[in-house]
Amino acid sequence: MMNSLLLSTITALLLASGSVSAQSQTTAPVASSAPGAALDAALAGDWRAPQDVLRDRYRHPGQTLAFFGVQPDETVIEITPGGGWYADILAPYLHPRGHYVAAVWDDAIPGQPGYRYALNKTLREKFAAKPSVYGAPELRVFDAKAPHFGPDNSADTVLTFRNAHNWVADGNAEAYFKAFFNVLKPGGILGVVDHRAKPGTDLETMKKSGYLTEALITQLATQAGFVLESSSEVNANTKDTANHPNGVWTLPPSNNHDKADDAKYQAIGESDRMTLRFKKPD
Repeated sequence: MMNSLLLSTITALLLASGSVSAQSQTTAPVASSAPGAALDAALAGDWRAPQDVLRDRYRHPGQTLAFFGVQPDETVIEITPGGGWYADILAPYLHPRGHYVAAVWDDAIPGQPGYRYALNKTLREKFAAKPSVYGAPELRVFDAKAPHFGPDNSADTVLTFRNAHNWVADGNAEAYFKAFFNVLKPGGILGVVDHRAKPGTDLETMKKSGYLTEALITQLATQAGFVLESSSEVNANTKDTANHPNGVWTLPPSNNHDKADDAKYQAIGESDRMTLRFKKPD
């Protein structure tokens, strides 16, 4: 396992070389406590790929999960975790006492985009390869056209990272938020991180750009029955104007831009992101 001292040394070397800016993404105080020892251990795990660790400076996983209040004995559902960037942290963290659920597209349904099948396969192989690290995480499949994430009132926390813009573009965001509300226990927490549009951005621009306003996410959540408990600027990036030729995908990690513009967009870094914590009323 990679200890905290080694991680600090790596970060210091990267800072010295100019490869990493010293938390340049965080421009406001973090509205959360520091990660606990168990979460620190998961963050420092040597199973995490080096390229994933380098993205911690943009995604701030320790502070983000601490802000959401994720506890090691909870049942936590992560919505469409992709290749498992956050799963590499959450599953080991929850392994000893809690339960990690990866809500993934039902790959028994034919005719979906190919990446869905590929990502599910990658995630299953990841978990199967290291049971001592991940324990027995659950892949819980759902139909994207009618999302359902498990028995009502069964989960402590639902987390979604950079997914909501896809549901808004597809026109089914309301169904997702209602399904989150249903699966959470009374008092349960919904944590949302997504690319942040400027206030007043119109819906069509949001769909095209991949950036959403905080007002839209709050509206979707409150319509489903949630209460906005708090917000954090831990994933803020004031360098991001949210106005790029290919939307949010212009920026890292997608880097959908002309090669000549690479330095410009690397200097911006990853997107400005909202971090919102909602609660299902007791």
